[in-house]
Amino acid sequence: MENNSKKILVVDDDADIREFITYNLSKYGYTIEEAENGKEAISKAKKTVPDLILLDIMMPGMDGIEVCQLLREDANLQNVLIVFLTARAEDYSQIAGFDAGADDYINKPIKPKLIVKKIEALLRRNQRLSEFAHSEKQSKASKYEFRNLSIDTEMHLVLKDNQEIALPKKEFKLLKLLISKPGKVFTRDEIYYAIWGNKVVVGDRTIDVHVRKLREKIGDDFIKTIKGVGYKFEQ
Repeated sequence: MENNSKKILVVDDDADIREFITYNLSKYGYTIEEAENGKEAISKAKKTVPDLILLDIMMPGMDGIEVCQLLREDANLQNVLIVFLTARAEDYSQIAGFDAGADDYINKPIKPKLIVKKIEALLRRNQRLSEFAHSEKQSKASKYEFRNLSIDTEMHLVLKDNQEIALPKKEFKLLKLLISKPGKVFTRDEIYYAIWGNKVVVGDRTIDVHVRKLREKIGDDFIKTIKGVGYKFEQ
């Protein structure tokens, strides 16, 4: 699989690990940059804006958690995938990493085939979400009518049988998303990105609960579950 357009920054204080990762990813067409410490990583990331950063947690001086936090403060790097490389399996280090803005973890010792497949999957997902976010910006409608339901997205107003329904922010955002393209099946990834963004980790159960609460308020027959995929709004 060729990935010549994809840039990856490998950050690790161990030169052997950097060489090992660079060798294996280069075979698949990725363009690789290397950094041996946090300061160099931040400098190169700002200069090249890679598609993905493989970032070691345990580095002298500035550790991976701090590097990740500083990278996420740069507006130009908000959509760059950050994947931690770690030999540590403790829950607290993973939680700290996700809080700092990490997208995933890869445990050491690194298995070449696994790291390639995980990177491919993350880049595909990020591409789909970027395309979805772009398409959402194209939608300009603000008023919708569906049977006994009236929705004004600019006024944050929902009427059912001419009676106003109060919806919390997340439920309203979910409804707004689904009605933007009636009949379209929104995947869980698309819903997750649109409602919670890429900095908050939520489980499938959270999405399901919001859908259930929304159904209770607007009616069960508007939102259809597509098993194993996501949800769609039916007129």
